[in-house]
Amino acid sequence: MHLLIVDDEPIIRKGLVKMAEQYPLPLAGIHTANNGVHALELVGEYEPDIIFTDIRMPKMDGLELCRHIYEQYDHIQTVVISGYGDFAYAQQCLSYGVKNYLLKPVTRQDVHEILDKLVKKPAKGYVPVSKYVDWIDQAEECVWSLQKEKLERLIKEWRDYCFSSRMNTVQCDELLQDCLDMLARRLHARDSSLTLNLPKGVGARTKEEAFGHLEQQLESIMNELVLKRNGNFKDPLEEAKIYIDLHLSEEISLEEVAEKAGFTPNYFSSLFKKMTNETFVQYRIKKRMEKAKQLLAVPHFRIVDVAAEVGYEDYPHFTKMFKKVTGHSPSEYRAMLGIK
Repeated sequence: MHLLIVDDEPIIRKGLVKMAEQYPLPLAGIHTANNGVHALELVGEYEPDIIFTDIRMPKMDGLELCRHIYEQYDHIQTVVISGYGDFAYAQQCLSYGVKNYLLKPVTRQDVHEILDKLVKKPAKGYVPVSKYVDWIDQAEECVWSLQKEKLERLIKEWRDYCFSSRMNTVQCDELLQDCLDMLARRLHARDSSLTLNLPKGVGARTKEEAFGHLEQQLESIMNELVLKRNGNFKDPLEEAKIYIDLHLSEEISLEEVAEKAGFTPNYFSSLFKKMTNETFVQYRIKKRMEKAKQLLAVPHFRIVDVAAEVGYEDYPHFTKMFKKVTGHSPSEYRAMLGIK
């Protein structure tokens, strides 16, 4: 159970944190934000179960924060903290699903009573749409590119996340069937000759059984792709990497590589980061420095020529970048290799 406390007054924030820390049942995490904008950033990162928020704050007040929470994360339970004069204003939060209020000055007993009420209240199972779409995006690329090991890791992450969301078995079974249906539609859009006749939900008796069904169906899809391609398939991301590696001395753009891979620039940039944990620029710099180290190991190559060979006409910039990546200047690196 994670709690997010939102208040622009540092003393009040600290006081609420102290009261929450003294709550008899341990909380998994207590986070703080000084305004609604900061709070939304933390909500996206931690997805707290409960939010305590003040009404009057700079940048984004509590009412606007409640609206965002209601529209995007309606499983989060929100508590509005208001002064006596703000109570009528706080009532507007009712339209955003807020049912819990704390009136200033807040006491430890107030905090503990409201936590008793919310911690013991069963929360409905919920998976944010953003998480669902992100998983579908990654799963689609894993299946299409036949990356079985990466898909297995992705399924495990999805299982862990879904289990922690407190969904019941029926909800889990329905969600995973939706995932399969969406993946089937996307894969069919990529290749209309694919015949993916996936069975509907099997009425799983447990969530583990529901995930077992998901794994079986994804394996079936990948086997069909293997048979259809007869081994003549090239992973577009691997092809993009190869293209980058072959053009390290040139200033190729992300748009150019995306076109070669058959993607739009924005989609390629997002996909590349998701599948490699590196941006296009980070990958190219890494590869340039790897090649530079190989060339610096050849004694008769001048350092300035090595710089040009890996795409740096500006020699000082190359030296600076090489040291940033390796921790040594090109000359120091050569000295370490025993090259003068």
